[in-house]
Amino acid sequence: MSASLLAGFLVLAAAGIEAAPLPVEEVAPGVFVHVGREEDFTPENRGGIANLGFVVGADAVAVIDTGGSALEGRDWLETVRSITDRPIRYVILTHVHPDHMLGSAPFTGGDAEFLGHALLPRAIAERGPSYLANMKVLLGPALAGTELPGIDVTVAVGAVRELDLGGRRLELRAWPTAHTDNDLTVRDRRTGTLFAGDLLFVGRLPVVDGSLVGWLEVLDELAALPAARVVPGHGPASAAWPDALAPERAYLEGLRVSVREALDRGLSLAQAVEAVPAPDPARWRLIEPNHGRNVVAAYTELEWE
Repeated sequence: MSASLLAGFLVLAAAGIEAAPLPVEEVAPGVFVHVGREEDFTPENRGGIANLGFVVGADAVAVIDTGGSALEGRDWLETVRSITDRPIRYVILTHVHPDHMLGSAPFTGGDAEFLGHALLPRAIAERGPSYLANMKVLLGPALAGTELPGIDVTVAVGAVRELDLGGRRLELRAWPTAHTDNDLTVRDRRTGTLFAGDLLFVGRLPVVDGSLVGWLEVLDELAALPAARVVPGHGPASAAWPDALAPERAYLEGLRVSVREALDRGLSLAQAVEAVPAPDPARWRLIEPNHGRNVVAAYTELEWE
């Protein structure tokens, strides 16, 4: 344990904040999911707004995403340990966003390998310091002990890496630029459970931080993966596959059509943000400010078509 992590945990202990397991659902035998809160970052949620998972094999455990702060990561580690004493051999990070990877510090210092997309180390180096500064403002003392993770093993775009947990194999696949430029998915062969990371949002509005066009192209290939169920990056613990993709695809396709129309009309970026209609609030949560950001991302990409 690093000195900063230990110091952070001492602060938390002094404040009476003790480790406690997070609620989980066993969506398939040996496959566990914690559902993140459907809200933005607050000190009260400690950055815990993303879905997290772990898979238990006969010999070892793989953790999939670690949460939004060291405090949530500490509780996530406590959750794993409350269910199994098998060693955590792998920690898999699906992408760079802070709600998925800033809980990694409690999982370091042991024998676990950290794995991610080939572009993830660069993304962490470039974005990580600003993420930490922003999260310090948003979470305050709840960010105590939080550090940026290091990545030991990477997966190249288009490649598939297999991990053996003992009688259970996981397939890690790195994707071209879509939600981000460093999206990774995990498929448990035994149960047909696909961890899609933020390539799939269910209920919470998708966020374009990579390429709108690329994301739509990736969805076509993603939908072809054999799976019985999917764990989205945000939303319920699991959903039917590939049916769960339909609402997200409809939103992204509608965004592309609307922004292209705005460009054809000669609207400025500011005018397009006002003109492109927001999606149905009965279908999506946290539309503001994410829809406006998506319009900006789509406009700046599509204006060069």
